[in-house]
Amino acid sequence: MPEGLRERTRRAVRAELAAIALDLFAERGFEDTTVEEIARAAGLTKRSFFRYFPAKEDAVFEGIDVTGDQVVRDLLARPADEAPWQSLRAVLSESERQIHASGQAVAGLKLIESTPSLRARVHEKRSRWRQQVSRALRDRPGADLDAFTADLLTNAATAALDTASQAWLRSDGTADRAALLDRAFDLLQPTTA
Repeated sequence: MPEGLRERTRRAVRAELAAIALDLFAERGFEDTTVEEIARAAGLTKRSFFRYFPAKEDAVFEGIDVTGDQVVRDLLARPADEAPWQSLRAVLSESERQIHASGQAVAGLKLIESTPSLRARVHEKRSRWRQQVSRALRDRPGADLDAFTADLLTNAATAALDTASQAWLRSDGTADRAALLDRAFDLLQPTTA
């Protein structure tokens, strides 16, 4: 079913608010930036901001939330005869390519790494995300994967993402992120699955 105009508009406003918030956080620091300042910079009221995000931390993770849902949909759409690890690699590589095509990716990652409340939120979101991805691996058409194996593959893929992200961040975004991710997935390639 095609997405309606209202939902497309809502998604566009959320993306714009998130971009404005990230710019302000990078300029002033996360703790020193208020919701009022973000809303004012976007031409909205504080109340309007809260129609789009429950808290200012959520603006930082806008892309992560959308991508998590997309990863699950993409995993479920992978060929039934494809090995689970290959499906994870293909889907997560594409997801990361889209996220890190943004010029704000380095700033966003630095912000998360330097802000304790954001690091805690990332762990919380990652935990839920891993559960969804593991379930999607088991629910793929033709999948014959037990929960333990699906969890292990999902956690290994998350380790690959985290390691590539840390190396990319250390390079201030100049390293070839796709190559780093490929290297991580190659090193963790299971002999089965």
